[in-house]
Amino acid sequence: MIKISHTVAAAVLVSMGSLGLFGGTALADSGTTKTIVEDRKSRITVRGEGSHSSAPDVMRLNVGVEVRRPTAGAAFAEARKVAAALTQVLVKAGIEAKDLRTNALSLGPEYENYPKVVGYRATQGVEALVRDIGSADRVVDAVGSMSEDVRLNGISFEVSDDGAALRAARDAAFVDARARAEQYAGLAGRELGRVVTITEEDVSRPVVLMAAAKFEDGGSISPGRQTITVNVQVVYQLN
Repeated sequence: MIKISHTVAAAVLVSMGSLGLFGGTALADSGTTKTIVEDRKSRITVRGEGSHSSAPDVMRLNVGVEVRRPTAGAAFAEARKVAAALTQVLVKAGIEAKDLRTNALSLGPEYENYPKVVGYRATQGVEALVRDIGSADRVVDAVGSMSEDVRLNGISFEVSDDGAALRAARDAAFVDARARAEQYAGLAGRELGRVVTITEEDVSRPVVLMAAAKFEDGGSISPGRQTITVNVQVVYQLN
């Protein structure tokens, strides 16, 4: 008589069952075996974009003084003198002293044929914050009426408090993302579930300026509108 331990016997029975020797289904060869995986983590990732435009309420005016004189001392002294006069003109035009700042100061030689020095050039830049957009033309005209040593280097416009515009752009970006997610979920025959993650990817504040032209108030400077754009990535669960 051959004796087989309980452990070995159990192993043999399992092997025989797997091979279909007891009339069971041979899993390895069966064409009817189905594997069902319940997907509890189906997700969809979408990006939304939202924008909001608002009118700037402040203007930054960049002006400067550029003076050439035979000596360094004379050039620097004259530049400082003209810059002081420029500051007074800006104050008289309605700019508060706290809204003026020096943003550049330089002094250097000028050459005819290096190293021969033919004179010295001194510059001083001033930035003025114009809080009353309606006075923009008057301020610019006041600067333009000064001496030829004064330079108008450019202007830019800003929204002093863009918090409300930023919130509106975020609202629009999220609404856009949800609309896209709902559309794709519907196309896939699924239902949109809860929000898994929200990531704000980018916030841009480009300034669009209108060209100088005739305006109803007779001015030639217009702040145009500033547009804030927000891009957001949202991950939703699919049901």
